[in-house]
Amino acid sequence: MAVDGKLMAKARDRLAEIKAKNEELSEQRQEEVYSRLPEVKELDESLRAIMGKVISASLKGEAGKREIAALEKESLLLCGEKVEALVAAGYSADYLEGVYSCPLCHDTGYDRFGNACSCLMKLYEEEKSAYLSSIPGHEGDSFAAFSLDYYTGADREVMEMSLNFCKEYALFFGKKSPNLLFRGGTGLGKTFLSGCVAKAVSDKGFSVVYESAGDAFAAFEDKKFSRDDETYAIAAERVRRILDCELLILDDLGTEMRTAFTHSALYNIINSRLAAGKKTIVSTNLSASEMEERYTPQVVSRISGEYDTVPFRGRDIRLIKKEQRYS
Repeated sequence: MAVDGKLMAKARDRLAEIKAKNEELSEQRQEEVYSRLPEVKELDESLRAIMGKVISASLKGEAGKREIAALEKESLLLCGEKVEALVAAGYSADYLEGVYSCPLCHDTGYDRFGNACSCLMKLYEEEKSAYLSSIPGHEGDSFAAFSLDYYTGADREVMEMSLNFCKEYALFFGKKSPNLLFRGGTGLGKTFLSGCVAKAVSDKGFSVVYESAGDAFAAFEDKKFSRDDETYAIAAERVRRILDCELLILDDLGTEMRTAFTHSALYNIINSRLAAGKKTIVSTNLSASEMEERYTPQVVSRISGEYDTVPFRGRDIRLIKKEQRYS
């Protein structure tokens, strides 16, 4: 998705800034030490020269192995002298080894296998949270902000029960919690209440992933078909999080494009998470009959048999607010 690409680009830019600052600090440390300890500078120059000789010797094949062994021995001795000089001057032994905020990827964002590092994904999630909070309806999702004033009569009674159920679900969330299906028409508060649950459960320390159905299926598609290593790595990490998190909220099911692949991705998500005992909340505008018409019997059977339905009833709140503005 375009939004995900922009958010990841922002995350990479932030990591690049962190890397640049750390590199600047590393250079400052080197200048400081070289100024105080000229012998350390000479040792580093000797070590660089040895590295050049090792490269040249490696080109000789078998004939160069004995030379490489001798050079490596000499390099170890020089490194020992360098450490001794640093420690004697009051520095740590690794003071000139480089400054990194992430010890796993050295601030590159990717491990040696090309997979997105946890530090990059953390920045991505921060960008995603900031983006979501800028969307009307997502700023400070909390149960206290959910108003029943937009519902009347029997609809209000149903929505009051649904609200209380969601509060209890978030409060007592755990391994024995059921999977939920938020079902009802457009603009009835499904996205808002699922956001409330996500925030409350996350605040308790559980891992929560909130994805629209379209975005989730796009991640599976990128993982399967992308020929770009970076796109694949990002998608693979998102797929892993979707399948492994303790609570997945899959919003707006039924708004995605209908393809054989999206049906396969949905089945994979539903079936894998059920098998692993992971909890899922699916929200949809589709009725039971519309779901049967749209999805495979395997998917419908698992949702209808393994998910508790939370009903949403009433009139579209957005339309009510619009009427109130012009009344």
